Amino acid sequence: MISMQFLITAFVVVLAPGTGVLYTLALGLGQGARPAIWAALGCTLGILPHLVAATLGLAAVLHSSALLFQIVKFLGVLYLLYLAWQALRAGGALTISSDTKIQSGLRIAQRGALINILNPKLSVFFLALLPPFLSGDPTTATLEMSLLGGIFMALTFAIFVLYGYFAAQARQFVLGSETVLKWLNRGFAGLFAALAARLAIERA
Repeated sequence: MISMQFLITAFVVVLAPGTGVLYTLALGLGQGARPAIWAALGCTLGILPHLVAATLGLAAVLHSSALLFQIVKFLGVLYLLYLAWQALRAGGALTISSDTKIQSGLRIAQRGALINILNPKLSVFFLALLPPFLSGDPTTATLEMSLLGGIFMALTFAIFVLYGYFAAQARQFVLGSETVLKWLNRGFAGLFAALAARLAIERA
């Protein structure tokens, strides 16, 4: 049985702004509600490899291998810096402007998935988050981990969609001011760069 404590913990974790939330907000403001939903879907699917790794115990391998951890982390840092550039440059994939071309949903989801896939701390995070809520029966541990992970992913998708929806509603209020658009793009670029810097100093 799923405990209320787990639901509350998962809700608070998902609600806290992070890279995925930032990406979804950028798509909602820049392109509208439907692209934001694709962004939420991509970010949610990007969690799946980490949940599988935690369930199978591979997260412990990643945590114990400094070289593997550093490789994945380095790729993640580069990708976040790339997203910062996409928010900053004219015509970039994350640029917020009045004449932004709506992108392919699959392409949006792919970028969102990569954000989470290339974050090595997620596997370690799930390895620490989920076991305390298991029943302790080794015969059902894998099933319980999968169930808890599925609930976490469902919460992630639902909350990210809400973030994207509210961002899309605010879109009409920001498109009329070039100054606001300029500072929003700079702000998103700066936040992605800051998240890249934070990931760069993470240790296994």
